[in-house]
Amino acid sequence: MASTSSTGTKFYALLLVVVVATSMVAKCGANFNQDFDLTWGDHRAKIFGGGQLLSLSLDKVSGSGFQSKKEYLFGRIDMQLKLVAGNSAGTVTAYYLSSQGPTHDEIDFEFLGNVSGDPYILHTNVFTQGKGNREQQFYLWFDPTRNFHTYSIIWKPQHIIFLVDNIPIRVFKNAEVAGVPFPKNQPMRIYSSLWNADDWATRGGLVKTDWSKAPFTAYYRNFKATEFSVSSNSFSDAALQSTELDAYGRRRLRWVQKYFMIYNYCNDLKRFPQGLPAECKR
Repeated sequence: MASTSSTGTKFYALLLVVVVATSMVAKCGANFNQDFDLTWGDHRAKIFGGGQLLSLSLDKVSGSGFQSKKEYLFGRIDMQLKLVAGNSAGTVTAYYLSSQGPTHDEIDFEFLGNVSGDPYILHTNVFTQGKGNREQQFYLWFDPTRNFHTYSIIWKPQHIIFLVDNIPIRVFKNAEVAGVPFPKNQPMRIYSSLWNADDWATRGGLVKTDWSKAPFTAYYRNFKATEFSVSSNSFSDAALQSTELDAYGRRRLRWVQKYFMIYNYCNDLKRFPQGLPAECKR
């Protein structure tokens, strides 16, 4: 028979586990049921786990997607994703901010699938007043299908920063002084979709989607939105520290761009024979 002290120790150990687990759930971020609408794909888009987990699926009939109920004008958006595993060639998982209309603004993460064993390509772009063509592409330094990873956008009047697991991979600076429009007037919603793009997504469309592997599924959790005040265009010290790149952040940015960037429109002289875009010269 166990002693009273031993039983008490086990009880408090169990209580500690329960408390820790509860605190972890409390930090899981917003609730998908409250913050998002499933917009297309019928049963292929699902929210479960009490609103803490969302999945999108793609089959030969249709993909699926969701969008935020709320619009945002400046802030930090964080979302954890686990991408389609196995042979994901031809599929695209898009996660982005966008306004509406022919002169819309947009800030894009797109994950281009590949055949088993080959890496995903992370495609980024920025649209201002309906014009994009500002692509930068990266390989990731991990397998994005094995675990959840955090993909973040910091959007301020001064710049847009793309981050992966809090490591900056791209900075798009406000270059209005050079005549380049910058997204600052149009509130944007958060969108995500999983869809078939085998006419271009993998090796320029050479590799097609293998529908025998369907359905393809991506998972989302731990959404968090931190809004910045636009009335005064001023930020608290805490907000500034979390949205500016310090020396370490700048070193990590250089590391990613040196070893993992595979395309940068600002280096594509063949694409812009009349001269690189103005923001590339700053």
